[in-house]
Amino acid sequence: MKNRIYLKVFLLAVLFSGVSFAISCSKSADDDSSDAETATGGSESTGNYAESDCSSLTGTAKIVCLANNFLATLSESQQSSAVITLNLTNAKRWSNLPCGLSCRNGIAFSSLSTSQLAAAKTLAQAAFGTGTGEGYDEFSQIMAADDYLGLSASGYSSGNYVIAFLGTPSTTGKWQLQIGGHHYAQNITYDAGAVTSITPMHEAVEPKGSFTYKGTTYTGPIESEHTAMQEMLGALSSTELATAKISGTFSDCLMVPGSTSNTMPSTKAGIKVSALSSATQAKVLTAIAAWVNDVDDATAASYLAIYQNELADTYVGYASNSSATAGTASSFLTANTDYVRIDGPSVWIEFVCQNGVVMSGIHYHTVMRDHKRDYIGL
Repeated sequence: MKNRIYLKVFLLAVLFSGVSFAISCSKSADDDSSDAETATGGSESTGNYAESDCSSLTGTAKIVCLANNFLATLSESQQSSAVITLNLTNAKRWSNLPCGLSCRNGIAFSSLSTSQLAAAKTLAQAAFGTGTGEGYDEFSQIMAADDYLGLSASGYSSGNYVIAFLGTPSTTGKWQLQIGGHHYAQNITYDAGAVTSITPMHEAVEPKGSFTYKGTTYTGPIESEHTAMQEMLGALSSTELATAKISGTFSDCLMVPGSTSNTMPSTKAGIKVSALSSATQAKVLTAIAAWVNDVDDATAASYLAIYQNELADTYVGYASNSSATAGTASSFLTANTDYVRIDGPSVWIEFVCQNGVVMSGIHYHTVMRDHKRDYIGL
């Protein structure tokens, strides 16, 4: 009798075990991806995004893959903050102020776990340029400068930088990657697998020179932009400088970050690049490249070719620089309100010196826009 009872119990256990196995095998593909995400990206991941090996991919396909990998590490509530509607109102929500999420879209770096932040930075590294002092390297230095400011004043921190996706990352649809904070803003638009806009872009720094933070010495974020602009102006003769002079004083960029109403002037000011020597024209292109090279290398090459083709019809203008001397590059862009502008059929770049906010001396504000491609399609 006991043997019969044990046999029945054993058969029932096998039966229920089979039912359980059948149920587990009938889960949807989404459920399976959710389990994979939980194992590799965090316990709160949803099944909307799956982590993948992106190492063999290139271009937009790699960007989308890395974006999905980052999103797979997020909880459902974090995903809803990070992925928002693609429209002009959201696209214009960016700033040069240390105001965190109050003036920006997305999710703050300070709210991310170590693995989530690493995934976000891996995406940024792929989306930005690879040159030393450019692209991702420059982005990292600018964030370190904000951490350095945070030692002296509240509200400054790399943790206040944010990441957002306007629209769903895809190789077929339209969407925008926004990464930025106090002194940095990238707004890169992708459409049908191609980059269709790399602007607006904002880069700035305080302090402007070298500083040491947590044992690492930084020699000056955006110094490549500053030097390129100095050398461009320094290549102009006294007569050319007189033509390039713009009346008025600029306390900030005309196309200030986050502006929802400012428009680029319809009439160009300064000296036309076609009137300059070939050597000076090359310096203008080098100055443009200092900003363009802050997006991924292939995209940078494509956009630089566009701006080079339009170089003859591009203008260089400057204001203030009252202590500058023709032929001496280092004498330009050294004092408050010193200003320079490159204005082409497409490209628009501004660089201005401002008094320091936290530190003594001056610091730099810059902005890059595009007459034809800002907020493209919106």
